[in-house]
Amino acid sequence: MITDAEIKIKGLQVLTQSLGHVGAERFIALVQREPFDYTEWRQSLDENLTIEEISHRAMKLRANMMHSEEE
Repeated sequence: MITDAEIKIKGLQVLTQSLGHVGAERFIALVQREPFDYTEWRQSLDENLTIEEISHRAMKLRANMMHSEEE
């Protein structure tokens, strides 16, 4: 079983790899600032999309992120 400390470490690694250090800090600040139910939000995020639509959005987001890192 993974410990809470390991989850925090892995979560921060994923955030910084995906968003960079500043983006990861901004994400954490945003999540802490506004009270919301992450599980409910996440479940409703893609509820009406096909797998192809989800994949297309993910590829588009990734391309945008890579483009903004180049600037």
